[in-house]
Amino acid sequence: MTDIRIEFSRFSAFYSPLIATYANGYLQAEGFKPTHGVVPEGESAAARIASGTVTVVQSAVSQGFSALEKGAPSAAKHFAQINETDGFFIVAREPMADFSWQSLAGKTVLVDHGGQPMAMFKYGCHMTGLDYAAIDAVDAGTPADMEAAFRKGDGEFVHLQGPAPQQLEHDGVGHVVASVGAAIGACAFSSLLAMPVWLETDEAKAFMRAYRAARAFVIDAPAPDVAKVIAPHFPGIALPALETTIAAYQTLGCWTPHLEITQAAYDAALDVFLNANLITKRHPYDQVVVPPPL
Repeated sequence: MTDIRIEFSRFSAFYSPLIATYANGYLQAEGFKPTHGVVPEGESAAARIASGTVTVVQSAVSQGFSALEKGAPSAAKHFAQINETDGFFIVAREPMADFSWQSLAGKTVLVDHGGQPMAMFKYGCHMTGLDYAAIDAVDAGTPADMEAAFRKGDGEFVHLQGPAPQQLEHDGVGHVVASVGAAIGACAFSSLLAMPVWLETDEAKAFMRAYRAARAFVIDAPAPDVAKVIAPHFPGIALPALETTIAAYQTLGCWTPHLEITQAAYDAALDVFLNANLITKRHPYDQVVVPPPL
């Protein structure tokens, strides 16, 4: 068996295609002995890749933008997509059949202030004609802190990644009223990051076979089947909430059949980050992205 270490920049059911590589045995079938975890707080995913501590990391092409903005292109490259849409939802305290993004104006919204989630939220506002400045956007801390704050009564809306919104709904604490991904459309949201030298190996090709199989599974299998496979990795999340999360992501179409990070999706991500003033220019695709191993 070949050891392989996979890490996540943040852990969510949104990344089910990568979770399923080990949770449903695809990596094991290719002769790997996988371990997995979350990038430790305060550490860089790219640095952990470069040091050899980790083989593959869930990241985003915006990591490459940040490196280029600092004048130091990342040695690690993005070689396959995980999601081609944003995976965050907006949760209200009460059902809102007539919700529109304009409903957020003048309201207190617990918004994820992480770089990419915030950039995407602002772009959702931009795409729907809502002035972001019209929102009382509160930074309540980490996603877990945000969920806890909403549960105790803070804010009128909260902006979270699945399965937290669906668990809030399951518990009767809130109601999912919108998808940020639906407002924005296709873009390079999250991707797989690795070192180019590893991507040239037979090991990388075997990983891609496992990843293709896992991706096909989460796209095509009924949501309850996918939820059962990943459920052991989400303690505290009710199975019905997890099933609803998977179904929402399948319907959204964030897990497209193609594996490559397309130029169009990359360009859309540049639009998002330029809108948020997080980058100063349109960085070249080939300085951030490489093709998947065949």
